[in-house]
Amino acid sequence: MRPLFTQLLGGAVLASACAGIFAAEHEAVLRPFNLAPSADLHYTLKARQKGLALAGEAQVTWRAGDGKYSLVNETRAQMLGKILESRSEGTVDTYGIAPAQFVEKRFRKEATTATFDRGAKTLSFSAGKDTFPLLGGEQDRSSAQWQLAALARAQPDKFTPGSEWRLFVAGRKDAQPWSFKVIKREKIATGLGEVEAVHLSKAPPPGDKDQTVDLWLAPGHDWYPVQLRYSDEEGEFIEQTVDKINKK
Repeated sequence: MRPLFTQLLGGAVLASACAGIFAAEHEAVLRPFNLAPSADLHYTLKARQKGLALAGEAQVTWRAGDGKYSLVNETRAQMLGKILESRSEGTVDTYGIAPAQFVEKRFRKEATTATFDRGAKTLSFSAGKDTFPLLGGEQDRSSAQWQLAALARAQPDKFTPGSEWRLFVAGRKDAQPWSFKVIKREKIATGLGEVEAVHLSKAPPPGDKDQTVDLWLAPGHDWYPVQLRYSDEEGEFIEQTVDKINKK
């Protein structure tokens, strides 16, 4: 299996699969949303890769206003330097965050672009030949966690244990449905102190070796993503935990 660092995303991790199956599962759902206020968030990072413990940091710049948004992520690891940089930008429509373009540059890899052509209603990729229809509500791997935060801010009473939240998510060269299940409310240790957060998890489908994505959203901090964890069946993981939030 490739190291998790080569698969790290600004919010999530994605594996290739059958485009026809994904298209069949693609649906548009109108739900209430309320975007989180603009902010700069800084995270500490820890990971285990091939038996080695690594540390680092991540900086996320989130801006939303006047019907537009932008989301920039930079992740650095000790000894390796910058391992990921991504940018998601677009508009806000009736479904919430509506990406126009998602650019991701991974460690020692060429940058890739996912293009959400709203005029042609088509999602395409610079690194892949698959295309998908834009039906409404589609996200990229960075914007997905912020769309979940927007949904939670609009209807916090529905983010109860066992509830599921489905998104159609674009990656480097294809897209697929993601299903996040609310696990529970729990307290986590952060650089801000102990924070109560809603824990959501996206597990891979049965028989799939994709990574598990865990996300913690903090109701007491505008539902910002305060912790993210990407893990695989071999025990390797990447975890980033917030230590600073500066609203803009």
